[in-house]
Amino acid sequence: MQKHIPVLLREVLDIFAPVCVANANNNPVIIDCTLGLGGHTLEFLREFPSLEIIAIDKDTQAIDIATAYAKEAGLSQRLHTINAPFSLGIERAFELAKSLDRRIVGVLADIGVSSMQLDSSERGFGFGSHTLDMRMDLAQSKDAKYVINTYSEFELGRVLREYGEIKEYKKLAKSIKARIKSSGDFESAREFSEFLRSHSSHKGGKIHPATLAFQAVRMEVNNELDELKNALFALENQSNAMSGARVGIISFHSLEDRIVKETFRQWARPCVCEASAMKCVCGGDNAKGEILTKKPLIASAKEVSTNPRSRSAKLRAFAFRQ
Repeated sequence: MQKHIPVLLREVLDIFAPVCVANANNNPVIIDCTLGLGGHTLEFLREFPSLEIIAIDKDTQAIDIATAYAKEAGLSQRLHTINAPFSLGIERAFELAKSLDRRIVGVLADIGVSSMQLDSSERGFGFGSHTLDMRMDLAQSKDAKYVINTYSEFELGRVLREYGEIKEYKKLAKSIKARIKSSGDFESAREFSEFLRSHSSHKGGKIHPATLAFQAVRMEVNNELDELKNALFALENQSNAMSGARVGIISFHSLEDRIVKETFRQWARPCVCEASAMKCVCGGDNAKGEILTKKPLIASAKEVSTNPRSRSAKLRAFAFRQ
C-alpha cells in the first residue's frame, strides 16, 4: 500500500507555523481531527520538534497504519490517538490535552476520504470495487448497499439531490429502483457504477459518470455534513480554551465548503444582535477571532499534476483571538 499523499501540505504547514513557533516553549499540541494515514500529522511532527499531536479517527485500520508509520519514523512518542468520529472526539481531545498539560495551538480537519479507503477494494469506495460498503467506520451498520437497495425512491432521490446535486435526481432514483425490482439488489460498487455509466447522459469526459452518485451515497452513509456541523459546534463550545489557536478545514465538496465559510463568518462577527435590532446593544466586540483566508486556498497546478485528488480541495483557516 502506498503512503498517503496529504493535500495542500505546504499551505497547511504555513497556516499553523506562526503558532507552532511562537509556542515552541509552551508545550504546544495540534488536534488532527481526521488522522487518516497520518500524512499531515507526520509532517507536523517532523517540522516542529516541540509539537505533539492528538489525532482522531473513527477508522481503527487507519489509526493502526498511521501509528505504524509514526513508529517507523521515530515520531510515535509525540502522537496520541483517539478512536471516534471527529465530532465526538474533539471534546475528548481537549480533555486529553489538559491532562497532558499541553497548550492547544491548532485544530486541523481534512474531511476528504483517505487514500487507503479509496484504494482498498474491500472498502467499496472505488468504482471497480467488488463490495458495496463505503463506511468510514466499519463498526456502524448502515452501508452503501443498505442505502441503495432499501431506501425508497423518494429517499434515494433526496440523497442524490442534496449530496450529489444531481439535476435529474428523480429520474435516476426511479431507474435505480426499477433495476432493483427487475434484477435484484446491487451487490458491488462495480455493478452499481456500470449501471450509472449506462444510464448517464454525460458520456466521456474526465469525470466518471458515477462520481456524483457515489459521492452522494458515501455522504449519506457516513453522515458527513452533520459530522462537520457538529464538529464546528464542538469547537465553538471550546473556544475559551483556544486563545490564539488556529483552525484549518480542508473540504472537497461545495456543500462542505459552504458550511465552513458561513461558520467562520459567524465566528468573526463583532455584533451578535438580532437582525431586527434597530441599533447594536451587544457592544460590538463579540468576534471570536478573524478569518485568515478571505478565499479558500487551493492546490497548485503542480500539486494537481502529481496528486489529482487534490484538485477539488479547499482550505479555509480561522484564528481565535488572544
